[in-house]
Amino acid sequence: MKHIVFIVIAVMVSATTRADAIDRKALVSRCSPVVTSMDTLSSLSVGNGEFAYTVDATGLQSFPEYYSHGVCLGTQSQWAWHSMPNTEDYRPEEALKPFDFGHHKAGELYSCQFKEAGRQHDASEYLRQNPHRLHLGCIGFSFGKDISHDDIRDIHQQLDMWNGIIRSEFTVEGKRYDVQTVCHPVRDMMAAKVSTKARTPISIRLPYPTAVHTDDGCNWDAIDAHTSAIVESYPSKAVVRHTLDSTTYYIIIRWRGKAKFEQSAPHVYLLTPATNDFDFSVEFVSETHSSVLSAADFLSFSSIKKASAQSWQAFWTEGAAVDFSHCKNLRAKELERRVVQSQYLLAIQSAGSMPPQETGLTFNSWFGKFHLEMILWHESWLPLWGHAHKLTKALDWYFKAQPMAHEIAHRQGFDGVRWMKMTDPSAGEAPSNVGSFLIWQQPHLIYLAELAYRSTGNKAFLQKFAPLVDATARFMYSFATYDTVHDRYILKGMIPAQESLKAEETYNSPFELSQWLTTMQMAQQWRVRLGQPRNNDWGRLIDRLSPLAYNADSLYLAAESATDTYTNPKATSDHPALLGALGFFPDSRLIDKAVMSNTLDWVLANWNWPTSWGWDYPMTAMCATRLGQPEKAITALMLPMQKNTYLPNGHNYQDSRLRIYLPGNGGLLSAIALMCAGWDGCTESNPGFPHDGNWDVRWEGLQPLP
Repeated sequence: MKHIVFIVIAVMVSATTRADAIDRKALVSRCSPVVTSMDTLSSLSVGNGEFAYTVDATGLQSFPEYYSHGVCLGTQSQWAWHSMPNTEDYRPEEALKPFDFGHHKAGELYSCQFKEAGRQHDASEYLRQNPHRLHLGCIGFSFGKDISHDDIRDIHQQLDMWNGIIRSEFTVEGKRYDVQTVCHPVRDMMAAKVSTKARTPISIRLPYPTAVHTDDGCNWDAIDAHTSAIVESYPSKAVVRHTLDSTTYYIIIRWRGKAKFEQSAPHVYLLTPATNDFDFSVEFVSETHSSVLSAADFLSFSSIKKASAQSWQAFWTEGAAVDFSHCKNLRAKELERRVVQSQYLLAIQSAGSMPPQETGLTFNSWFGKFHLEMILWHESWLPLWGHAHKLTKALDWYFKAQPMAHEIAHRQGFDGVRWMKMTDPSAGEAPSNVGSFLIWQQPHLIYLAELAYRSTGNKAFLQKFAPLVDATARFMYSFATYDTVHDRYILKGMIPAQESLKAEETYNSPFELSQWLTTMQMAQQWRVRLGQPRNNDWGRLIDRLSPLAYNADSLYLAAESATDTYTNPKATSDHPALLGALGFFPDSRLIDKAVMSNTLDWVLANWNWPTSWGWDYPMTAMCATRLGQPEKAITALMLPMQKNTYLPNGHNYQDSRLRIYLPGNGGLLSAIALMCAGWDGCTESNPGFPHDGNWDVRWEGLQPLP
C-alpha cells in the first residue's frame, strides 16, 4: 500500500496543471515530418509495434532498390523469420570455446566466432546468420520500366502522427497522384487509398532473403530458391502463398471496386484498378495463423483509417507529454521535434512482443537479430512515459528465453540464468567474440521489471516476474568474485559496455558496478515486497561491492584495470560508459560526485566522439542531470556530431551502415524523463533544464527514475 501511495503522488507532480494542460494534438501535429523530394534518408513508416511498413515519397514501396542504401523500404513483422537450410547439420555446441577467467576451478564455455577455416568457423557463421528476419514483400506502384525515381515530381508528403496516416501527393508525367497510407492497429496489414487518373497497377514483389549482416533483406535474383502462387481468388480478394525453404506465410490482398489481380512474373503480382479512386489492403499471415484466410471480413480503407486514428490518439493522450513551445532557447524547437518523433518511431518499431533489433522493423542489422543489452535503451522510456503495458509484452519473451539462459549459466558454472546478448525469437545464442562476453544485459530484466512495477503497483505483475528477477540476481551474485585480500567483491572476466576493452584483462568497469549494486538492491526489495526474507549472500555483495576506481587526476577509469584510460586512445573510444554509472542508476556509496563531475567535463571536451554511438549522448545528459549541471545536459543532447544526427523522419543516423539507430531515440526519451521528472527524492522541478528563464519546459504524466 505504501508503494501505491508513492505512485499516486508521482503522477500528481507535474510541470503543468489542469488549467494549462498540454494541447496534445497541437504538440504532435507541429512535429509531423514533411518530405518534398525522393530523399532516401526520409522514408516514412506506419506500424503498430508488431508490424511496420516503410514507404518512399510515393506513399508506397515503389523504388526499393533506390532506397536500399538509405532508410530501406521494409515490410517486417515480429513473427517473420527464416533460416537457410542447415545442410551440414551445424549445432550450437560446435561454436563453444573454453575460457578461464578465474571464476571457478573449471573453465567456462562461450559461444564464439572462429576465424580459422574449418567446421567450427562454418558452424559459428551459420548460427550468426540464422535465423534472420524476413522482408515480407514490397508493395508499390508499377510505373513501368521507363519511369525512374527522377520522374516523381511536385512531391508533398506528410506523416500525420496524431492519426497514424501518411498523405503523399506527387505527379508522374503530368498526372497527379494522391495517396493515403495507414496500418491496422493490431493486424499485420497495410492499407492505401489511391486517387489518380493514371490507374497505375500496384505491384506486390516477394523477395528471397539475403542473410546479410545489414541490408534490406531482398535478394531479387534467387528466383528459383522459393515458390509463390495464388491459392485463392475472388472478385475483391486474393490470397498468395509464399514458401521459402521451411518457412511459409500468406499474403491476403483485398480491394474495393473493379480491379484485376494476376501474377505477372515469378514472385510478382499486379493489382490493376479500373477506376480513378481505388483502395486496397495487404495483410501478412504466418502459417500458424492461416485460419484467417477463410475469413469473409472485408475491412474498408475508411474503417482501417478510423481504427488507426483511434489507436494513435489513445497513445498520445494516455501517455506522458513534454511541451517545449514556451522555451526561449533556440535549441528547444529541435529538441521537441526529436522527442515527439522518437515516441512515434519507437511505438511502431520497438514496442512489440519481442525485444527489438537496433533498426526495428525497417531493415536488418546484425541479420535482424535483437540485442538484449539494448533493450534498456529501446524500452526503458515506456513505463516512464505511461506505457508500461507495452514494455510488459517484451518482458514476457524472457520466460521463453529462460531455459536457454539457464543452460548458458550452467555450462559456465554459474547459478541462475545468464541472459544472452545477440539472439532471436527462439532465444538461440548467436556466436560472438564480443557479445558472448558482455554482462551488462544481465541486470536489465530486473531494472525494467522494477520500472514497470513502479508505474502500475500491480501485485500480480510482481508475483509473475519474481522468479525471473530471482534467477537473474542469483547469476549476478555467483558471477561476482570475492577478493579476500581487500574484503570486496569484484566483477571480472567480461567485456564491459565500452567494448574496446578485453575480457581477459578487464575488471571493475564503472557502468557495470553501479548497475550491479542498483539492481541487486532492487532484487532484495522484490523479496521484501513478497514477504520473503532478504538474501544474506546478496546483502554481502551489496555491502562489499567495489567502488569506482579513479586516477591521480580524480578522473574515473574506464575500468579499474584500465589504468591507461587517459593516455591510450583506444581507451577513450567507443562508449563513454564510465559516465553511465550515474544516470539510469542513482547516486550511491560507489560514486564520488566530485570525481564524476571532473570526468564529465573531461569527456565532453576530449572524448573521441566520432567513435561513439547514439545512446551515448542521452547517457551523458543523464549523468549531467544527476550532477546538477543542466546546461551540460542540454549540451550533451545537442552535440553537433554525426551520430547525434536526427533525420527529418526522426531517426537517429549513425553512419552509412546504420542509417537508423533506435537505441538513440529511446535513450533520448529516458533522458528527457529524468530531466523533467527527476528521481526518487529529487525535489527540484525540471532538474535537467537550466533555470535561466529560457527553458520553460512543461510536462505531464512522466514517472521519476529510481
